[in-house]
Amino acid sequence: MRHLERHKTQRIGWLRAAVLGANDGIVSTASLVVGVAAASASLGNILLTGVAGLVAGAMSMAAGEYVSVHSQADTEEADLARERTELETNPAAEVRELTGIYVARGLEVRLAQQVAEQLMAHDALGAHARDELGISEILSARPVQAALASATSFAVGALLPLLVTALAPEHGLIFWVSGMSLAFLALLGAVAAKVGGAGALIGAWRVTFWGAMAMAITAGAGALFGAVF
Repeated sequence: MRHLERHKTQRIGWLRAAVLGANDGIVSTASLVVGVAAASASLGNILLTGVAGLVAGAMSMAAGEYVSVHSQADTEEADLARERTELETNPAAEVRELTGIYVARGLEVRLAQQVAEQLMAHDALGAHARDELGISEILSARPVQAALASATSFAVGALLPLLVTALAPEHGLIFWVSGMSLAFLALLGAVAAKVGGAGALIGAWRVTFWGAMAMAITAGAGALFGAVF
């Protein structure tokens, strides 16, 4: 019977986009709320700013992920088109190229050539995509998946500090939003690291540190410009 395994790399496509979106949603929305609150804005204006940031951020994440990942997909397709042409015009050179790759990985020349010939007889383009270009089904670019994962996770992440803003007492709003957002970030970092197979503590620390930096700088800017204007 075939031995089936599920590897962490199968999650890379959606996990990276989801973690990026959720992290950005929490950090940017919490920073907006803290910055505007530090400028002595009213609760209504603070909530309006946060909602606008949620909508704009989710759309921006979707568009940004789609465009950037689509650029990767375009590059992959261009390389595959070039390989198709080379396989049609000079297949012998492509066998030698693949043989050289396998020799560099530790196979003897005769065995490397046999492997290259057999793999190319089965799926020439697939063999070169995987072993020459590093393009695989698991790691290939998926623009729509990345856009949806980022937009959805951003909206969910942004909603958390907004809920805290709506429920927290107004006189301690900055501390409540900052503290709870850092807790959300720590949880996100730990869960993301765990899902990706890394240490939860390290994942929580690196996300929380940069989130705290972002909120502190934004609060300082809000207080400065609130005093000036």
